[in-house]
Amino acid sequence: MTDRIRTNLRFTFPGGAPLSHGKAQLMELIRETGSIRQAAQRMDMSYRRGWLLADELNHLFIEPVIATKHGGKSGGGAALTPFGEELLTRFRAMEARTAEALRADLAWMEDNMRIEESANSAESDQASR
Repeated sequence: MTDRIRTNLRFTFPGGAPLSHGKAQLMELIRETGSIRQAAQRMDMSYRRGWLLADELNHLFIEPVIATKHGGKSGGGAALTPFGEELLTRFRAMEARTAEALRADLAWMEDNMRIEESANSAESDQASR
């Protein structure tokens, strides 16, 4: 567990489809592995869920984000399109700018947040009373 407050940039498109850190991570893993299946597996999700998220990304924009190649003798695969690369770069840059803009306020909240003891520690204290 982290001692820091985490932010999560999320955009909700008309119709309710989100773009947030999960889809950005999926895009990064597709770029790294060349496979929706392997990217989904690394995120502990089913291939179907990974494919549905990739398909949702492709339908959010006028250009495809992820290009797929059907299996066969040479095998299938997936890759970010040039548009997908730019989308990922812009999304990560927006995350960084958001974190920087909120840095002082987050630091203030962290300095003033209650630090809860673990449940076991609290139970041990009560048992000893």
